Amino acid sequence: MGGACSRKRDQQVNDDNLNRGISGRYTKSGSSKWLGTSFRASMDPGQGKQSCPSLMDLCIRKIREDVNLGEYPVGINDGWMDVVSSQGSSLLSVDLSGSDVTDSGLIYLKECNNLQTLNFNFCNKISDKGLEQISGLSNMTTLSFKRNNLITAQGISSLSGLINLVKLDLERCPKIQGGLVYLKGLAKLESLNVNCCNCITDADMKSISELANLKSLQIASSKVTDNGVTFLRDLNKLTLLNMEGGCVSAACLESLSALDALLYLNLSRCNLSDDGCEKFSKMLSLKVLNLGFNEVTSAILIHLKGLTNLESLNLDSCRINDEGMVHLAGLSRLKCLELSDTEVGSSGLRHLSGLLNLESLNLSFTVVTDGGLKRLSGLSSLKTLNLDARQITDAGLAALTNLTGLTHLDLFGARITDSGTNYLKCFKNLRSLEICGGGLTDAGVKNIKDLTSLTLLNLSQNNRLTDKSLESISGLTKLVSLNVSNSCVTNAGLQHLKSLKNLKSLTLESCKVSASDIEKLQYTHLPNLVSFRPE
Repeated sequence: MGGACSRKRDQQVNDDNLNRGISGRYTKSGSSKWLGTSFRASMDPGQGKQSCPSLMDLCIRKIREDVNLGEYPVGINDGWMDVVSSQGSSLLSVDLSGSDVTDSGLIYLKECNNLQTLNFNFCNKISDKGLEQISGLSNMTTLSFKRNNLITAQGISSLSGLINLVKLDLERCPKIQGGLVYLKGLAKLESLNVNCCNCITDADMKSISELANLKSLQIASSKVTDNGVTFLRDLNKLTLLNMEGGCVSAACLESLSALDALLYLNLSRCNLSDDGCEKFSKMLSLKVLNLGFNEVTSAILIHLKGLTNLESLNLDSCRINDEGMVHLAGLSRLKCLELSDTEVGSSGLRHLSGLLNLESLNLSFTVVTDGGLKRLSGLSSLKTLNLDARQITDAGLAALTNLTGLTHLDLFGARITDSGTNYLKCFKNLRSLEICGGGLTDAGVKNIKDLTSLTLLNLSQNNRLTDKSLESISGLTKLVSLNVSNSCVTNAGLQHLKSLKNLKSLTLESCKVSASDIEKLQYTHLPNLVSFRPE
């Protein structure tokens, strides 16, 4: 669906991107070590009776509380740990994600006994021995070791003494099989993330079944089956459960329906069929339900019509058509509805006309036509609308002009021409706009120049655009991302981008533009530009 110009945005479990730009928070360097020496005496409560701390003392104490080097551009290694640990008992939070710190470096943290938050995501030189070094930090409440290939069950055993732990993140740690048994005594644990740990099995669910305060459990892409889910039925405080890409069937709904507090449920990519889905009707507390990329059909929608607390429903790539849409008409609290890549057409949209709280609607790769879009004209709360489909034309855009609150409009593969861009003047609040169907010329881009709130603009695939288009958008000074690939833009046109000081991403692939000229523009006029193509 969607035609040659369209593209599908799969919604799989995403990796956390490690951005190595300058941290927006505060970074430590060796020069700050004086904070732990020059002023240590004046702040040591053990040295007799003291008066009220001075403003200088309070400022220094505050600075010493947190160390965030997770986005520092220089390689952070064990050599930094002496500086970090010099904060001693004043240190509350450390983020060294993506660093080269090893097990030896963690030894320095043993004396920082008031540490509450520790993040070592993407640190591939830390193993079980490193976790042993932090096993005595009993004040820890938040601990994260995402994407670590060295930590095993033995390492997890070192966490058993962290009795105040509230949040634990072990996403993409593939060797922790059998380790969750050591979490049994962590009575305060509220959030556990073991997404994409394919080693997690039913036995692990039994191990955590007595964590009575658990509120959030993420076990996407695990080996947990329906049998394993039965161990979760007594977790009465569980509000979020993510089982995306799991090995479960609709039979697990029998156990899940016992979770009265459950608000967020992700069962996408679980190969569910209609059989057993009647159990959804008992899950009345649900606010967010993701059933995307399953084999369910319109027949299950009758079991969802009573879930009147639903605010978000994802049916992406399910076998849904107009027939079952009537059952969604009563879900008046819906704010987000995902129908991408379904067989929903214009007839089905009439059942959405009463969903006045709807803020986000995705109709990409559906069979909706221009005529059906008139059904959406009364959805005044709509902020985000995706119409990436080749059968949508200028006439469809004309039917949407009442939706003046739109902030995000995706017409990527729609056949919008210069004539259709005249209707864009009705959407003054747009922050992102994509029109990539190949029908625009420089004349059409002139109608975009007044959309001054735009931060993202994608006009790629419109091969008749020239440097004049860059001149037209030169006043869109809030732009952060601009794509005019596969056009007739040249190096000469780059001068028109000098005013876009907020630009971070510039894509001009398959244009008559050289990387060296973009680099020159970056150096002289676009200080925030961090990503550009060609490169």
